[in-house]
Amino acid sequence: MPLDTSTYHLALLRLDGRRWNELRRIHAQISTQASADGSSYLEMGNTKVICTVAGPAEVRGGGGAGRREGAERDNAVVQVEVGIAGFSGVERKRRNATEMQNTIASAFTSTLFTHLYPHSTITITLHILSQDGSLLAACLNAATLALIDAGIPMSDYIVACTSGLTPPAPSSQNSNNTDDPDPLLDLNGMEEQELAFMTVGTVGAGERVSVCVMERRVQVGRLEGMLAVGVDGCRQVREILDGVVRRQGKRVLESVIS
Repeated sequence: MPLDTSTYHLALLRLDGRRWNELRRIHAQISTQASADGSSYLEMGNTKVICTVAGPAEVRGGGGAGRREGAERDNAVVQVEVGIAGFSGVERKRRNATEMQNTIASAFTSTLFTHLYPHSTITITLHILSQDGSLLAACLNAATLALIDAGIPMSDYIVACTSGLTPPAPSSQNSNNTDDPDPLLDLNGMEEQELAFMTVGTVGAGERVSVCVMERRVQVGRLEGMLAVGVDGCRQVREILDGVVRRQGKRVLESVIS
């Protein structure tokens, strides 16, 4: 069923009741898997992801190209595995798993202090339970929390969200004086199927972009507005994740004291 975006221009509200610059509800937990070195559970709207981290583990002989490559390097190798549950959502998303793995591995390789763990591997495993938009962003955020739980040093958080563009207003589609599409923050699954959008990931509290994945073609002049909305969304996500980390640290400290 096509997405009805007529209310986006009339009421300035989206189908789920949010305004253009509002995030969906984000719920996150740390240390959800006792057997893992680090773990997390994260929800962005109805997108739900479990992440576990194993390592840094020293590479021992044999075992394939990835292991041989790690053994020859002075830095740890970040490996990412993405598993998508059959009941999670849209089938076509499964074909993007390899691309997501490469994007996540590249982002954290440049952020983690891999030089502290030569001849080692850090394995990030992501289990996608439900898909409803912002999938890559949710995976990046869940991986950040799991890596923090594992105690692996990094320069700062990687946080991510999506931004997109509304279609032109119906009244302006057949006129020469067209209005520019409006930006949207944190797209849901229906919006992603119909609208152009990008995933933006930033490092730290500033505006340093570490991940920028464009899912559809748009005019170059509109990229700046989408990127600005995405960076502002990352700032909001960082505040939420920072609160999760602080609460977990407080609980650990209280358990040690008592």
